[in-house]
Amino acid sequence: MKASQPAKAGDRNDQHHPQAAAQDAPEGLQGKFDDEDYPAYSMGRAAEMLGVTPAFLRSLDTAHLIVPQRSPGGHRRYSRYQLRLAQRARDLVDEGTSLESACRIIILEDQLAEAQRINAQLRQDRDS
Repeated sequence: MKASQPAKAGDRNDQHHPQAAAQDAPEGLQGKFDDEDYPAYSMGRAAEMLGVTPAFLRSLDTAHLIVPQRSPGGHRRYSRYQLRLAQRARDLVDEGTSLESACRIIILEDQLAEAQRINAQLRQDRDS
């Protein structure tokens, strides 16, 4: 992990923070600001935020780790959840893991987290 990085869009010090904007948004947009799966980011913006090239994001699409939604014009659109997966992939690749292996690791981590969430819910249901 890098010791110190410059502020990026979405940091608390950023005046265009999504939660701040969400408070002033019309009622119909409120849910989109809070929705982790809403495809709000263009490929260029996503690449800029992650410090990767658009080709890296396309490679994650080819590997089926991230399959972005498409705008009416056919442009890729990424959600915050997808950006977190892409950041994890970048971290693994930066550590020397092959892209294919990084994608498999991330998929397995995601499946494990989901299984743990389901187990916790089942325990809670059983105990109530």
